Amino acid sequence: MSDLGIIEEGAVIIQDGIIKDVGKSSEILKDFNTEGFKVIDAKDKAVLPGFVDSHTHFVFGGYRPDEFAWRLRGDSYMDIMNRGGGIANSVKATRNATKQSLVVLGLKRLDSMMAFGVTTVEGKSGYGLDRDTEIKQLEVMKKLGDKHPMDIVSTFLGAHAIPPEFKGKEDEFIDHIIDMLPEVAEKKLADFCDIFCEKNVFSLDQSKRLLLRAKELGMGAKIHADEIVQLGGAELAAEVGAVSADHLLQASDQGIKDMAEKGVVATLLPGTAFSLKESYARGRYMIDQGCAVALATDFNPGSCFSESIPLIFALATLYMNLSTEEAITALTINGAAAINRAQSIGSIDKGKLGDLIILEFPSYRFIPYHVGVNTVETVIKKGKIVLSEKK
Repeated sequence: MSDLGIIEEGAVIIQDGIIKDVGKSSEILKDFNTEGFKVIDAKDKAVLPGFVDSHTHFVFGGYRPDEFAWRLRGDSYMDIMNRGGGIANSVKATRNATKQSLVVLGLKRLDSMMAFGVTTVEGKSGYGLDRDTEIKQLEVMKKLGDKHPMDIVSTFLGAHAIPPEFKGKEDEFIDHIIDMLPEVAEKKLADFCDIFCEKNVFSLDQSKRLLLRAKELGMGAKIHADEIVQLGGAELAAEVGAVSADHLLQASDQGIKDMAEKGVVATLLPGTAFSLKESYARGRYMIDQGCAVALATDFNPGSCFSESIPLIFALATLYMNLSTEEAITALTINGAAAINRAQSIGSIDKGKLGDLIILEFPSYRFIPYHVGVNTVETVIKKGKIVLSEKK
């Protein structure tokens, strides 16, 4: 994760949205005819792969500022959730929201993400907890993918919380979510299935049953694991062959070892730990144990209402002990691996999509150094400039 493969005085050639060549300018441009190409002069600027935000919940209705104030006075996430706040609060608003209103909000949020250099984003459902709203969220993401330059990878998170109508009937609710899977798979509404595996939410057995059924239907498995208590979610992720396990604040040594051995990406969300005033996941330890670590924003209306990539860089480097190079890797190629897209995005390699960002500074090291400030000047998606702040 520390080797970025830096090319000094480099050039990238993109044709029909695909990277055709990359290397030293003096070599690949020596006999190259630029006629018909748009030439961008990035002298004294750093060029990186577009960022991949591999864990978000960006399609939702309503907001929860009051809950943030409650946390400031000492109320815990689970305390708020147990008295009807948290996810349940967003469920009510999202159920009442029209599809068109969610599309409008989604476009605005995607624009903001793209300004931070994100060219591919994962979005989860999970604010419906019923068939109609979960399908509505997934259909909104599909529509947004057609309308916006950014690529959207959808995840079905119907098992995000237990709705009031199923309190005390958690197994019955899991059956209800499992019954939705064939429709989601048949309509190709989601690439992945996810579940909030946590004490007082969904058990290891319930999580395993849902994820194995999703895999039978051709969906990849993801899991919200070991966020609040050490339940064994990391071990389960390795057992079921999940693509990623996310959060992992309380993941055990054994769970981390199992994930490393099975190639499960550890997607860490320091913005959420920061917002909840919790301890950070052991990113340094995970990397040292051979885990592929990704970073993501967890943009959502409750525990982390932020799409700020500079914030994630600051937290990862200052408080999780990742080097700047490791943080770059975690937000590019490892983020791509966390959504099964590493073969097509996440690095500047021949044959991959021409997804690039240009910084206003000469080095990637300015990203965490210029603390909390966006340093992205230009965003290129599939070879087209989709955002430019250049004066």
